[in-house]
Amino acid sequence: MKLDIFCSITPAPAQGRQPSESQVLRNFLSQCEVADELGYGTVWVAESHYSNESQKRHPQPVLPHWDGEVGLNTDVCLLAQQVFARTTRLDVGSAITNIVCNGGPIPAAERVVSTLAWHGLDPAERRRLRIGFASGRFDFVNRLTGVRPRSDWEELAWNQVKRAILWEAAEIFTRLVTGAELSSDEVAPFVLRREHFPDDERWQEVLRAADHRGDELPVPRRWPFPVTKIVPERPRRELLRLLLGSADPLLQAHLNRIAPVRVFNLSITPPHVIEQTHERMRAVYHPAGGGWRRDYMPRTTFVFLNARPGLSPEQRRAAARDEARSTLSAYWRAMDGTVDPARITTAAENALVGDADEVAEQMIARFHPRDRLMLWFDFFNHDNDRVIENMTAMMTGVVPRLVARGIPVELPDTTPAGSAR
Repeated sequence: MKLDIFCSITPAPAQGRQPSESQVLRNFLSQCEVADELGYGTVWVAESHYSNESQKRHPQPVLPHWDGEVGLNTDVCLLAQQVFARTTRLDVGSAITNIVCNGGPIPAAERVVSTLAWHGLDPAERRRLRIGFASGRFDFVNRLTGVRPRSDWEELAWNQVKRAILWEAAEIFTRLVTGAELSSDEVAPFVLRREHFPDDERWQEVLRAADHRGDELPVPRRWPFPVTKIVPERPRRELLRLLLGSADPLLQAHLNRIAPVRVFNLSITPPHVIEQTHERMRAVYHPAGGGWRRDYMPRTTFVFLNARPGLSPEQRRAAARDEARSTLSAYWRAMDGTVDPARITTAAENALVGDADEVAEQMIARFHPRDRLMLWFDFFNHDNDRVIENMTAMMTGVVPRLVARGIPVELPDTTPAGSAR
């Protein structure tokens, strides 16, 4: 089992605390330094763009009930340099990088390759840059930077067109970042069909708006460009890992015809979907990446761990459950303005909640011994000392219990440079 941390880097008020932006960033770097010392493998960071407070004044705000800004990390490439400068073993991952906004996939590929070139100058360097990529969670970000419907029919079919945009961007990004020379003419356009729409009425409405006859409707290219290649041409690509932040099975297979592209899993996903994804990826994963492994799809889980001294086991467990309920309630209230008890219960059941004994038992029951877990300690929590306390308790309290139960846990990295890790 591989243990990573996930950090949201959000300045939004939580549990009565409202830290400054600089304090949030300092807390993050402090947590990275401790994670490195404790032996966590990767720090995964959420990416956010533009002001949530400003977008509340948009005609259709996406987070009208969220107080403050969603996050402060706008560029994993800039952030990675800060983390690498302060650590010795810790990998850096994006969760996820939006390759659609801010110019699209070409400048996104250039940023990654340039960062990789600087990062790999030391031949002894082994830390990976793990790029989870997709089109972002909030449509307003892409629209702000020019990615919006270009016609009446695209407005009608916007959900389907957004899928086409991600397909186009993902292929361009993957091919360029892995060293290809490419023009847009070499990227096949995405074609809409009846099967992409919920009902025939909407499909026919789109065809009429497009003044189109036939069973297929090609989506015009979003990024037409002449032949180009990213420079530097020869960064140490063995230090790069690519992960698609989309559950689209066809896109997962499509990108793996180009290069090894793993899958990033952030949502609370049903176990059967997790297993279906592993089964599919074993069949389609690009052979240059070797055989598919479970740890190639990292999984996020909230952690509400209480190992505080001076409390009985019952008190620790009760305190952890209370913290989980109150934190998850505040989060869902901020996300959509409501608190659905069923949603809170489901989220809590998918979280790791309790003292060291309970959390170890939950990990054994819910996860495969070869999974990679992104442990979210800073979820709606600005108490840096407490976050670090819980990160430490996981390694010093929970991990020994896992090992005692026969669950192998990867600790400080001794993997040779260039390996599949």
